[in-house]
Amino acid sequence: MNEARQRAPGEVYAHEYAGLVRLAYVTTGSLAAAEDVVQDVFADWFRLDGDRRDEIREPAAYLRRAVLSRCTSWVRRRVLERRHAAAPALTPPASDAPSQADIAAVRAALRRLTPRQRAAVFLRYYLDLPEAQVAAELACRPGTVKSLLHRSLTRMKDVLGE
Repeated sequence: MNEARQRAPGEVYAHEYAGLVRLAYVTTGSLAAAEDVVQDVFADWFRLDGDRRDEIREPAAYLRRAVLSRCTSWVRRRVLERRHAAAPALTPPASDAPSQADIAAVRAALRRLTPRQRAAVFLRYYLDLPEAQVAAELACRPGTVKSLLHRSLTRMKDVLGE
């Protein structure tokens, strides 16, 4: 029987942890990520029931392979995060941005609505929920939502002078 296989999981952890962290650090370039990866691998290994863990002939090799696999996933995820972070933000041009006066006017118009009308406008136009879902949120029928929105927009147009 293999000597490493006879060791208790705690002994394997004590013996292999530092080397696996070094391996993960070289792969990820981050000590914190390396420690997290190795801890996750050991946690998964400890969770295996005794028989399944005993089937692993070479725990050190199994753990190394698991660490390398997780490090590869970690690196891929970081590359993807950087790619998305580097993508230009989809913001409207500055000329299309509402002025502070416009924002204040819309807020004033919203304050003139009833709480139920404000909720309908918020759910439909700010959260972009479909009318059926707005109806479910307000515990009413979709037709009621349509009339609420119609009255709300009419009132806001009157207040805004449009």
